[in-house]
Amino acid sequence: MREDMKELTFEELIARLVEPADTLVLFHRNPDADAVGSAFALRKVLEDLGSRAWCVCESELPERLRFLTDGVQESVLPESIPDDFENIRVISVDSAAPSQLGELNDLYGDCVDLMIDHHEMGWPYADYYIPPHAAATGEILFDIVKHLATDGYVTVTDALCTAIYAAISADTGCFRFSNVTPETHMRAAELAASGIDCAAINLRLFDTFTMDQLRARAAGISNLHLHANGKIAVITFPYALKAALGLTDADMDTLVDVARSLQGVKLAASIRQPETEGVFRVSVRSSCDYDVSELCVGFGGGGHTKAAGCTITAADCDEAMQKLVAAIDVDRL
Repeated sequence: MREDMKELTFEELIARLVEPADTLVLFHRNPDADAVGSAFALRKVLEDLGSRAWCVCESELPERLRFLTDGVQESVLPESIPDDFENIRVISVDSAAPSQLGELNDLYGDCVDLMIDHHEMGWPYADYYIPPHAAATGEILFDIVKHLATDGYVTVTDALCTAIYAAISADTGCFRFSNVTPETHMRAAELAASGIDCAAINLRLFDTFTMDQLRARAAGISNLHLHANGKIAVITFPYALKAALGLTDADMDTLVDVARSLQGVKLAASIRQPETEGVFRVSVRSSCDYDVSELCVGFGGGGHTKAAGCTITAADCDEAMQKLVAAIDVDRL
């Protein structure tokens, strides 16, 4: 972590973005719609400003989110970066901690120039712009686009509005979560007024599942563990089960929502083992006043009061679950 990093004002952020440069836009592994939508919206902004830009992630985009890329890139893996990119500027979006970047942290962690994020708790690792009340990184991109479009620097297209709307809707649970503010609704209303099909976007994000995703949910229910008299629900998913069912990480990205949906649960988590080694990806959600971002920061992760994530090293899923549950102050639930 660099010691000279600074918090930027919105004006300073804009000044940095308008400088032309070959730019890599990094976003977190196992990306959600906020990460993908924000990254590709930023790519469009940078290109309108005269820069070349390329979106990069450790994980390939899940099929259900490819409608947000508008066919701009066939791949987001590091090996897809054009060979002629030179003197590269690196910007990360929607990534609260270096660990969320995965292998990109090893490749570019020391040279990230700018961090654009909305998470309340995390580990800043570059000059950063993190507004305190943004429900999604997509809200920040909305403000950037609106500011630059007013001056004629950015052309607002349906694809750009779709990417930003999806980013905001995804990280607010279709505007159901407590992170939603009046400003969130106002931004979404302005995007809807552009003429994009919001109903179709939300259908894709929340109500359409592949058969493999449904199989993952069914297996998750069979691996649901209750603690603290049913106030804590944890779904564990070891690599052996993932391999046996032929699932991908993207198939399991809604498991924490399954755990949270159980009546009486105040804190829900999913613990997934992506590979054979003893590294476990954890997603945590709170349905009460418990701040799960503080919980995840203790494991090197971060996020929001109600939604956060981290990585736990353990021998198996049971040990990872024991470590997580042991760190929870049950009296606060």
